[in-house]
Amino acid sequence: MFALFERLVDPFRSAGPEGPPPDTLMGFCWHYTKPVWPILAAVSVLAALVAIFEVMVFSFLGDLVNWLSEENRETFLTNNAGQLLWMAVVILVILPLLAGFYELVFHQGLIGNYPMSVRWRVHRYLLRQSIGFYQNDFAGRIATKVMQTSLAVREVVTRMADIVVYVTVYFTSAVVIVAEANPVFATPLLLWLAAYVGVLTYFVPRLKAISKAQADARAVMTGDVVDAYTNITTVKLFSHAAREEAHAKRSMTAFLKTVYGQMRLVTVLNFTLTAINTLLIFATGALAIILWQASTLTTGAIAVAIALALRLKGMSEWILWEVSGLFENIGTVQDGISTISREREVVDAADARPLVVGEGGIRFEKIRFHYGKEKGVIEDLSLAIRPGEKVGLVGRSGAGKSTLVSLLLRFYDLEGGRILIDGQDISAVTQESLRAEIGVVTQDTSLLHRSVLENVVYGKPGAGIEDAMRASKRAHADTFITGLEDLNGRKGFHAHVGERGVKLSGGQRQRIAIARVLLKNAPILVLDEATSALDSEVEAAIQESLVELMQGKTVIAIAHRLSTIAAMDRLIVMDGGRIVEEGTHKELVARGGLYADLWKRQSGGFIDAAAVA
Repeated sequence: MFALFERLVDPFRSAGPEGPPPDTLMGFCWHYTKPVWPILAAVSVLAALVAIFEVMVFSFLGDLVNWLSEENRETFLTNNAGQLLWMAVVILVILPLLAGFYELVFHQGLIGNYPMSVRWRVHRYLLRQSIGFYQNDFAGRIATKVMQTSLAVREVVTRMADIVVYVTVYFTSAVVIVAEANPVFATPLLLWLAAYVGVLTYFVPRLKAISKAQADARAVMTGDVVDAYTNITTVKLFSHAAREEAHAKRSMTAFLKTVYGQMRLVTVLNFTLTAINTLLIFATGALAIILWQASTLTTGAIAVAIALALRLKGMSEWILWEVSGLFENIGTVQDGISTISREREVVDAADARPLVVGEGGIRFEKIRFHYGKEKGVIEDLSLAIRPGEKVGLVGRSGAGKSTLVSLLLRFYDLEGGRILIDGQDISAVTQESLRAEIGVVTQDTSLLHRSVLENVVYGKPGAGIEDAMRASKRAHADTFITGLEDLNGRKGFHAHVGERGVKLSGGQRQRIAIARVLLKNAPILVLDEATSALDSEVEAAIQESLVELMQGKTVIAIAHRLSTIAAMDRLIVMDGGRIVEEGTHKELVARGGLYADLWKRQSGGFIDAAAVA
């Protein structure tokens, strides 16, 4: 039975690509509520029915008191058999069934599936966010916002539905029942309602503001803690645990300050609420005595009114915390909107088509890119790379080499000019098809916290362990993979490598990355300091694999170690975002320009620090 209700919502239902969600609170919440709104509507109807029948029970209580004070004991059951049977059915059958059905729909159908649906859809959208989005924020902070916002959306919507439906129906029903006995007797309830609304009007906006500040402070605090854990090696290398403690303490103190402010408001709020609730009970009791003495109110009506007043006292505290929680979650949702609802900087054109690579020729035509600044990085650069040509990019740090590769991969959109692959403008093709045709090995190799096998076959979906073993052998990674074992006893290709591959050395991560690209076997190859983390012996062995890999491919290689790219078909020398020289190694050395100067300044195969400065 539980499984039946758990299947009411499919949280992983996908209706095409995820677009950016609205950046308004109501729009954002509705965007992620649409898949579950029928279930939410059913929950609201059930809550309203439960409220009506609960108030009906109080009405029964009043009738029962009147009967017991007025009816003859001998004829009591005979005279009221039908009404008593209806009471029993409501109390023993209808209310439990409604409450049970409500619990099943709410807890099994909604509570788990609703936020999971939000997480799934947000995650799908963020996976396709532009690379700059992740460069400008903490990964841990983004993940925390995804988790917190999904729960907050559920709480905002369900609490609002509870308050609007259950409370409105319950209070209205209570006022009607009391007013039926004597319209004057409903006065304390109406006055209490006015006072209660006044309390909410005063305190809720203040709670909302401080909850927003608290959500911001919590995100900063979480980001600081995650930042320290992510960079724990750096922290330990510099013996800065005490400094990180102080850094975290500042953000924790700022967060605690918002908590103190919130708790001060809560204390005053609770005191005020207690005051108006006690006044409600006192006024109801006093008015009951007055009306009873005037013979305009029965003892049964008094019993109902007192019981409802006590019930409303309990409900008022629940409502208040529901409203407080509602606005705390609204603050969390608004904080999440600021991150989640950002438009993607790089998007596929409406009529984008898949890239088709035949020969692999690449053309950069008068491209311009400044990272949004007025000048710098790359300006009016043109470069033609023939199909199958091996080109090395050379230049000081900051010359624009890695930026040129990022633009080829369309991590950023050009500010001017265009890039063509086999005559196809990369801005007119899908990003996924573009990157599928380019194999990349970077200097900063990042591995997924999964098994070695999953990391190696990541570049070729459907590949098996035999394919991974062959690629690893070609990358000279098989020698250390066979000896790997993680904390859970998984060995070899099944051992997990840790977050970003932290359990492996830099050279080991690099060799797995090379095996991954060898297996991908894309027609265009980009090597960005691909062998920088390797020792000379391993590098020499892998160079043979790279030479084999480069056969029949168009290659762009970046290296500060000039000896690794000296044998390329052509070297492109960049400086200040422009091409200043090009030719073979021998031609450039003979020319005596910037490349020759860099070659002379090499020490152990690296560009000398003075040359880089």
